Amino acid sequence: MKYANEIFFLVFALILWGLLFGSRFILKSINVSQSEKLWLTALTLTATSFTLFALAPTISLTLLTLANTCFIASFIYFGLFCRSLNGSISKNVNIFVVAGLLVFAALFEHLRQRGLFIERVGLVSLVGASCFIWELRELSRLKGVGSTQLRFLVYTIATELALTAARLVALYIDGGLTTPNLYQEGVMSASIRWAWLGISILSYVAVLGYWLEKLSIENVQVAGENEKINGLLKEKERLIYGLLKANKTAATGALSASIAHELNQPLGASNLNIQFLKMKLEKGVINPELGKEILDSLEADNHRAATIVKSLRSIFSESNSSAEEVQLGNLISKVLDIVTPELKSRNIQMQLRVDDLLVLKVNPAEIEQVILNLINNALQALANSGTLQRRITIEATKYNKLIRLSISDNGEGVSAEFKPHLFELLSTTKQSGMGLGLWLCKHIVTRYGGSIHYQDAVGGGATFVVEFPSAV
Repeated sequence: MKYANEIFFLVFALILWGLLFGSRFILKSINVSQSEKLWLTALTLTATSFTLFALAPTISLTLLTLANTCFIASFIYFGLFCRSLNGSISKNVNIFVVAGLLVFAALFEHLRQRGLFIERVGLVSLVGASCFIWELRELSRLKGVGSTQLRFLVYTIATELALTAARLVALYIDGGLTTPNLYQEGVMSASIRWAWLGISILSYVAVLGYWLEKLSIENVQVAGENEKINGLLKEKERLIYGLLKANKTAATGALSASIAHELNQPLGASNLNIQFLKMKLEKGVINPELGKEILDSLEADNHRAATIVKSLRSIFSESNSSAEEVQLGNLISKVLDIVTPELKSRNIQMQLRVDDLLVLKVNPAEIEQVILNLINNALQALANSGTLQRRITIEATKYNKLIRLSISDNGEGVSAEFKPHLFELLSTTKQSGMGLGLWLCKHIVTRYGGSIHYQDAVGGGATFVVEFPSAV
């Protein structure tokens, strides 16, 4: 058939261009490795050379020089690909490759014009065989890789080497000395040539299979790592659940302790009054005025306990429906009526500097509870200190649109290790008697858009500063 060679070259070229298109997953990769670049270059050059072989008889036989140069270049870059599997290659190597290809192109063109066809085939076969030996040597250094595709590549390259030598022998037997060009080659040498070119395509397929094999192994490894990560995440969730459960239990205990702390004062006072009343009744020496005074005290203590329970209920229901405008000075006075007896019994001096007409919009019972907690903290701090002149100072002033309330004592203050955790639910400072109610104070204050913080008092001691938005 007249155009058999052209058709075969075109078919082989289309197969190679198809392989290049099928390798787009490599081309789309963000970080294409040096090995991948060299293999893609070799594949592109081989596809280009086969295309030029198909077009040369129709356009010009001069294209044979370009076609063979691209063919030899594909051998070199395929060899560089094999070399790159053992380590990186200097970028300067391209300069030597281009220089060598220019020398080859000039020599081949000289032989095409003045030499014999068998001489041109001999030149291509010599360079090709040298590249095949080089490729086999580089691949032999990859014994530890264990890739089935690379082992298959070794077989295809060895076959190409054998067919290269066989074609040269067959060409001589077929009368290569008189064969004018590639397209009039004898049947035996032409058959070996097509077998050789077919095997070269298999070499590219083997490398493509190697990339896919490598990608598959990486996907399996990634899947394994993802499975481990999922296991760790599940374990993390279990740990978090356990910690939350433990924290909830601890928080519940702390909450119970805090509520007990708040209720203990009115209940303790009631118990003392009840014991005193029983003693007087047993002796029969109680008079109506004393009995009324004790009952009034019991009623007040009972009211205090009920107010605390009501306050706690309103806090945790997150409701401000009972908020009203009240004067801060009145709230302070009510609290002082409660603690004054204890202040006198412990010989603690109370200093007041409260501006008039400081108006808050709050639930009065809740703010009374805050003030009472802070004063009780000061009382406990002074009870545990060796200060001779014990003093609690309450100041309330207006600062811009804020009302600032500070309650200070001249005790020993708070140690540095407890300062960062004073307002935490699980915090306690038994040494200074502070901490149990402070988290509740902060919860109440912040609900009304206010803030509370601790600072060391001037001259020693502790100061708690509470700030509220002014209602007027």
